[in-house]
Amino acid sequence: MLQSKSFVKKTSSSCTPLQESPNANPKPGVSNVGRELKSACCGAAICKTCDSSFARLRSDASPILIIDTDVVLHQIALLENPAIDNVIVLSEVLEDVSSRNMEIYYRIKSLCTNATKNFFVFCNEHRRDAYVEGKVEESPNDRTDRAIRVAAHWYQSHLAGTIQVLLITNNRDSTKKAIEEGLSSETVESYVRSLQQPNLLDLVAIPTSLAILKGELNDLKLSKREVIYPEHKSASDITSGLLHGFYHKGRLRVNRYSLPFVGYVGSESIGDEIVICDTVNMNRAFNGDIVAVELLPQCQRTEEKSLIVENVNGNVDEATRNANIAKACAGSTPTVSSRSFGRVIGIIKRNWSFYCGSLKPSSLSIENDGTPHAFFIPKDRRIPMICIQGGHLEKLLNKRIIVAVDSWDCSSRYPCGHYVRTIGEIGEREVENEIILIENDINSRAFSVQALACLPPHPWSLSSEGLANPHREDLRYLRVFSVDRPGCKDIDDALHCSHLPNGNFEVGVHIADVTNFVHPGTPLDEEAAQRGTSVYLVDKRIDMLPKLLIEDICSLRPGVERFSFSVILTMTSDAKIISTRYTKSTIKSCAALSYVEAQARMDDSRMIDPLTTDLRNLNSLAKLMRQRRIERGALTFDSTEVKFLMDTETNDPLDIGIYPIRETDHMIEEFMLACNFSVAEKILKHFPSCSLLRHQPAPTKEMLEPLHRMAAAVGLDLDISSSKALMDSLDHVVGVDPDCKKLIKILATRCMTKAVYSWSGDMNPTEFHHYGLAAPLYTHFTSPMRRYTDIIVHRLLAAALEISKLPEIFLDSLRLTEMENNLNYRQINAKMANRASIYLYKVIYFKKRPMDTEARIIKIKPYGFIVFVPRFDIEGLICLTSRGSRGEEWILDEAHQRLSKKGTDISYSALQMVIVKPMLVHKVDKEDFYKSIVDTLHHIPVTMQKKGVSTTCSIRECNVHIEEKLAEEQSFIGHSMPSKEFQQLSFDTQEFRNNHLRFENTKLYLEEKLDASSNLILNFIHVEK
Repeated sequence: MLQSKSFVKKTSSSCTPLQESPNANPKPGVSNVGRELKSACCGAAICKTCDSSFARLRSDASPILIIDTDVVLHQIALLENPAIDNVIVLSEVLEDVSSRNMEIYYRIKSLCTNATKNFFVFCNEHRRDAYVEGKVEESPNDRTDRAIRVAAHWYQSHLAGTIQVLLITNNRDSTKKAIEEGLSSETVESYVRSLQQPNLLDLVAIPTSLAILKGELNDLKLSKREVIYPEHKSASDITSGLLHGFYHKGRLRVNRYSLPFVGYVGSESIGDEIVICDTVNMNRAFNGDIVAVELLPQCQRTEEKSLIVENVNGNVDEATRNANIAKACAGSTPTVSSRSFGRVIGIIKRNWSFYCGSLKPSSLSIENDGTPHAFFIPKDRRIPMICIQGGHLEKLLNKRIIVAVDSWDCSSRYPCGHYVRTIGEIGEREVENEIILIENDINSRAFSVQALACLPPHPWSLSSEGLANPHREDLRYLRVFSVDRPGCKDIDDALHCSHLPNGNFEVGVHIADVTNFVHPGTPLDEEAAQRGTSVYLVDKRIDMLPKLLIEDICSLRPGVERFSFSVILTMTSDAKIISTRYTKSTIKSCAALSYVEAQARMDDSRMIDPLTTDLRNLNSLAKLMRQRRIERGALTFDSTEVKFLMDTETNDPLDIGIYPIRETDHMIEEFMLACNFSVAEKILKHFPSCSLLRHQPAPTKEMLEPLHRMAAAVGLDLDISSSKALMDSLDHVVGVDPDCKKLIKILATRCMTKAVYSWSGDMNPTEFHHYGLAAPLYTHFTSPMRRYTDIIVHRLLAAALEISKLPEIFLDSLRLTEMENNLNYRQINAKMANRASIYLYKVIYFKKRPMDTEARIIKIKPYGFIVFVPRFDIEGLICLTSRGSRGEEWILDEAHQRLSKKGTDISYSALQMVIVKPMLVHKVDKEDFYKSIVDTLHHIPVTMQKKGVSTTCSIRECNVHIEEKLAEEQSFIGHSMPSKEFQQLSFDTQEFRNNHLRFENTKLYLEEKLDASSNLILNFIHVEK
């Protein structure tokens, strides 16, 4: 907290208390007057002295509640319940919450602006009688708590007993201190009980102290062994360690596609990601937490590496490097041996959220005090089980529910949490769709009234003033048309192609002028920025902008006049761009074609109309442009996008296929790329420090190694030195099955780094490069109706052309960084939601249609292999070890990617074709499936340190070693021995214990999933023929 502040006084044009309170900088309508401020309204309708226009607190409700920071952070679900009303939130509390959890900050802010909720923000720091100075050696938390009590005293005095003022805290100590100071105060639990609404108690989060007092559940203990995580370091220790380089700060990213004890912490201090293996080293950190990490000694790094167990689904999409780390490591090629391994020693900022999932039925039991408790299993594999308790848990079985985390003590295997709400029955399509949106933090709510108020009147048409705008060129005379998906209503791009008298071509790429209607800083703009992108599910679309805007006012529909932002290219007949100009324009499209319709026109030699001629000219130019890009090294992997044939009555999938790519698809792609290349160059020239670019770092050799190893196993020698070398070696290979060649290209896409958005001022020019496109500069300009990045780029281009001024946000580096992070976050989440939706519909399809189909082996494992089904673009594990088997009958040749059965000629190798049956997993199948893997894990070799010398043993042998070491320790009790030898012995014993614990955590995780009550998992059965 700040030690000194200037008060502010509201003028006639000042904003509401909520708007001004969270910000330190004065806003328009606010003037500094030092400490002479005497009035900041209390918000109570019953008050006769304050400005009643700001009153939000009813006089007919008692009491008025003042809540502290912990209540907001841990009880937000309760606060959102209609039963909680007449609440005061201090501006200082809002500021504190915003620094600790932005998601909860936005939710409490929404409550404070909701007209149906009586929440009021009191600007305590702007009121002399309620402001408190920080004391020497007083922590920020203690100062905030004291400020809340001072504000409560002020309210009691100000309202003079006309209504009760009750301070609500989240723990007994705070309540006790408030009562001792003469305040009326209760804990959250006590207050909720007084309301006599039993269902509300299920929403109350249990404070950590109460959870400890209740004792640990037996299920939270490892069998016959207590699980204790290391205590987190204090804030002062962490600060000192970071300053001196002992610790490293970064955000933890748990791998979505591996067992949830492998994570990565992006650390700018070492310029790479630190690998965090197993729950012991993760030390109660959640995915997304900002953590402090200590690097492990070199002698333990090999051991940690050997414990990384890949996910059974084989998907490695999320194993790619973090965007910031990729930038830091551009040009470097770290090897596996250079990877840094570490352990979490403290949590700097929690990222606890709300999690979807279901209860584990076998865990439901009753405590000694009669309170039911159970374990909640999140659908997100990165999240551990959560222990919850409540009065109606038995009614939640077989349902999808939402749970919040409250605490995670170091003596508890799992975190404690509480039930928030029920979504619906497991397996219902709408329920599973809602879970997809919640898990990926997709905002599917209706647009706010304030955002909709920014839209122009409907019906809308061009005005004479708009046409007379000197910055807008009238291009309605041009033959403009669009080519898009069938039934597309949100048409955001169109083309024209004119054959010039000198033999050249003028090609116009016309993009919907969304920024003409979405102005910077408006509620509509802010909401679009927060959403970041439109989200496409199989059966619905969640829009970034209101439907009226994207399907009508901005959509470049045929036969209507629309505003556009045009990039006009002059090209030679061999597709070389000789000039480019940019202009805002007015167009009138003459046709909206689908890709199929456009292709049919080009293929029909009888059609010679002007529109078809334009299409053929564009296609000829696009082919030359595409070939030139390939020669530069652009990656041109075939798409595996699936399409569903849907039953119009039930909306169930009737068939699944791969979307066919036509020449018209490539044609549109080439001109959109050319437009984006050109705009990137233009904006960077004018704004070298704040241009938003799309870039993709080159993959490291480590990332390409699996692909290289796979290709080598079938006799392919891939050159991975550059993108061009990689494509050449894939395209020119001979003697390989075309299907195998296609599959290797598909697998190659998974080895790439993610393309990300970054501001040009945050990178070196060498980092602007886009690896996949083999382009020095790239941005997104062509889809402003579904990507907020494109809106940003439109504003940059308009400012470069001096059509409009550059918005002030481009001068605020902190806000730009927040925007960049949000845009990348939203884009990844939208992609994950799309994948999850497609997977859901594949499950629905195979639930009714189990069938035999061809698949290719893409990964050999000790216990089986992972297959890919090209027809359905789906993959899964074939487990060869049977239940109860030790897995010893199979021999793995990892170098040649071959798995052979002892004593037989049966073997499986990479890229081999097999027949499989994708089908829904039943409970018995899951038990066989996971337990066979658990049994095989017993035999995975683990590298250990034994008396200072590396040795290898299996997990089963590790158990024996533990007992031997314990006996050896006991034999030395009472006898003298060299200190160094005893220390080595103790170290060896502890390392054996840690390895065993890590294995047990792996095993427990697998067993948890057996009882997850989720019947939406596809299993693959090998069909021997």
